[in-house]
Amino acid sequence: MLNKAGGVNGRKLTLISLDDGYSPPKTVDQTRRLVEEDRVLAIVGTVGRKTNSAVQKYLNQGKVPQLFISSGATKWGDPKHFSWTMGWQPTYPSEGRALARYTLEHMRDPKIAILNQNDDFGRDYVKGYKDGLGADAAGHIGAETTYETSDPTVVSQIVILQASGATVFPGIATQKFAAQAIPKASDIGWKPLQFVTCVGASTATVLKPAGVERAKGIISARYLKDTTDPTWKNDKGMQDFLAFMKDYLANVDVSDAGAAGGYSIAMTFAQVLRQCSDDISRQNTMRQAANLRRLELPMLLPGIMVDTAPDNFFPIRQLRLARFNGETWVPFGDSEAP
Repeated sequence: MLNKAGGVNGRKLTLISLDDGYSPPKTVDQTRRLVEEDRVLAIVGTVGRKTNSAVQKYLNQGKVPQLFISSGATKWGDPKHFSWTMGWQPTYPSEGRALARYTLEHMRDPKIAILNQNDDFGRDYVKGYKDGLGADAAGHIGAETTYETSDPTVVSQIVILQASGATVFPGIATQKFAAQAIPKASDIGWKPLQFVTCVGASTATVLKPAGVERAKGIISARYLKDTTDPTWKNDKGMQDFLAFMKDYLANVDVSDAGAAGGYSIAMTFAQVLRQCSDDISRQNTMRQAANLRRLELPMLLPGIMVDTAPDNFFPIRQLRLARFNGETWVPFGDSEAP
């Protein structure tokens, strides 16, 4: 799309995309190929904590920008130790704190049962949630269980959590397991206040497979506009995004949150290139990535912006809570910086 419009600052872009199969050893091989053979300017928008961790030191030692990682781990915002790595989305602990605040504000003496992924993603999120609960966190949490990414299902974990009698259920899970947890809780008659993570809230890949009626009432923290929300029907940013999807990704469900996320990450990087002007070096690319000031993007919710500085590698630090009404995610309350 950018090239059709003349590129960025008159320069055309070449995008090289290699599949790592979400396997860290393959991430290393493919990243080395991109850097050493293709000589890319930067690695942009790659997915996952383990995969990005596998190449973080290599890219930093080689002074190759590792930008706008599609993961909410806090480790992507550490310019003191990894000055060539930058995240993009709100962090998992900030999401957890936002949901914990809602729990305390809307539930009297909540009894909480937590499902979380047994890795850094799950631990990051749980820490944020517990921090948000404050000094009484241990007293509120009645059950806590984990799953491995290699597990076929989380059905048994949901049964265990339901047996605790919990009235609040934070499902700290990625898409596959969130899509299993939601219908299982419904099928066994468990109806707690239920939360899902940003990564487990895609309408196309989680809620539709789980059954939208079963997902009704679930709450999540959001920062992107939802393509299924009629609120944005006449929104210019949404119209442009849908036109882009029709022209370039017609085979992808527009309600897949990953599409809006990828589109927005690409727009963020395009702005970095614009700011680079005639100095398209890796060093200047990184310098400009750390100099984004209140950048508004078409698919970000109103009031949420990209903002970076040399000592701030967390581009998006605001969220809005939203509730699924059986058809779409409906944001409520003001944007907050957890």
